[in-house]
Amino acid sequence: MLMFLIMMAFMMLLVACTTTGGTDSDNGTEDGETTDDGTANGGGSGDNILRLNNSNEPTSLDSTQAFDNVSYNILNNLMEGLTRLGETHEPEEATAENWEVSDDGLTYTFTIRENANWSNGEPVTAGDFEFAWKRLADPETAADAAFLTDLIEGASEFNSGEGTADDMAVTAIDEKTLEVTLTSPQAYFLSIISNPAFFPVHQETVEADASWAAEADTFVGNGPFAITGWNHNSNLTMDKNEEYWDADSVQLDGVVWEMVNDPNTEYQLFQTGELHTSSVPTELAEQLIADGEVDFEDQSGTYFYRFNTEMEPFQNEKIRKAFSMAVDQQEIVDYVTKREENAAHGFVAYGFLEPSGEDFREVGGDLLSFDPTKAQSLLAEGMEEEGYTELPDITLSYNTSDEHKLIAEVLQDMFKEHLDVDVTLANTEWNVFLEAQQNLEMQFSRSSFIADFADPINYLESFVTGSSMNRTGWSNEEYDNLIAAAKAEADEEARFDLMHQAEEILMEEAPIFPIYFYNQPLLQADEVSGIVRHPVGYIELKWASLE
Repeated sequence: MLMFLIMMAFMMLLVACTTTGGTDSDNGTEDGETTDDGTANGGGSGDNILRLNNSNEPTSLDSTQAFDNVSYNILNNLMEGLTRLGETHEPEEATAENWEVSDDGLTYTFTIRENANWSNGEPVTAGDFEFAWKRLADPETAADAAFLTDLIEGASEFNSGEGTADDMAVTAIDEKTLEVTLTSPQAYFLSIISNPAFFPVHQETVEADASWAAEADTFVGNGPFAITGWNHNSNLTMDKNEEYWDADSVQLDGVVWEMVNDPNTEYQLFQTGELHTSSVPTELAEQLIADGEVDFEDQSGTYFYRFNTEMEPFQNEKIRKAFSMAVDQQEIVDYVTKREENAAHGFVAYGFLEPSGEDFREVGGDLLSFDPTKAQSLLAEGMEEEGYTELPDITLSYNTSDEHKLIAEVLQDMFKEHLDVDVTLANTEWNVFLEAQQNLEMQFSRSSFIADFADPINYLESFVTGSSMNRTGWSNEEYDNLIAAAKAEADEEARFDLMHQAEEILMEEAPIFPIYFYNQPLLQADEVSGIVRHPVGYIELKWASLE
């Protein structure tokens, strides 16, 4: 059945092609307008226009509302925080030209560059950062990324309604000086504030127009590029931002982002020269890799599935574990995705070094194994505990994508083969899917996690009680306490031990189960250089060029 599904998917390879006006940006329209065929103009006055695919419409370009790759990849090039991940993936000076750290490691004092400006020409101030960070933590904003501020003194209390904005220790001392105090010394602080959630916003613009980030002509940024056109659900264009403090380092005239969510169509556009890069279609991955056409770059993230523990039958831990153990992750990466991913037997990906120099994943080991015999036993025990003679109907949901569909079909077959359970599949467009998952309206759904900053705590804090990232209804007091203790622990050996304990609980109680750890296989035109794809973080076009 598995091989039949794979062959069918290969036979259905799409050959449709969407025109984007070619690689020449001079097609007789004004910057940001569309051509007669409805596609975006290059967005720049020169020919040095990079053409990329963003797959989907950004959820939002408001940095406090966006919290996904399709938004962050664009935002990371339209805006900039106090720090930016450099070409070596380490945080370096960005809008802040320098900083000082107190002897106890708790207080950071940042100096903002005199020549840091907004795209409208106005100066970026410390007040813009204070306003943005407090807006992120404000419970009325209801930002999904608000939990990232928890390491700042008073932020958690403000977000929970037990404190006020004045209690959050982020203060503009003057126009160019920002002071921040943490709850405990944390080595990853400079990395976390490079995340788009911590970008500043132009206060006057935000307060004057609640929809400021929804259109190109009202958006104000401070990054290497400025948005010039946005044809919703189709494409977005941006030009080099001449107001950017480091504009001399930006070599591109502009960037066009298409929004094509079919990887086969994306590949065809790459083949015809209408895109400069492409993901690797599942059906062609094996051959393209064998031919040496694919470049691999590291990425920290996990492809996984969530159970809704508030919906039958997944309120039962044994039933959740039965479904988890009925899935052969290695078979999926070997015969379905075929992009040399590592099968995932824990939630935290490889790449995080402990004080000993060992990798967190290797120390933690395999916390989930494929064991159909044990799965059958657990399913029977769980059904007996719940008084089921047969399971309630089960629907597995995924957002629209040929690959998500193929993986879901393989899981459907595995559940039938190993558990004798029929599972119905349902696909939904991304924005609708995301809202339904956040509202706990889905019984069983696919997910992905891409790390926001370089520390295992970023993976694990997602599943504390009430987190906007939890989306399972699962709650465990011991787990919550371990995460809280890890966030407050300054001793690195003790902190890593706490995180290992937490991951063991997460995998034992199984509100989720992983499939594989991401890598970044890609196709890239020979004339493209300088694109930086961070293992933890988002795509950087500041140093990109076309030769």
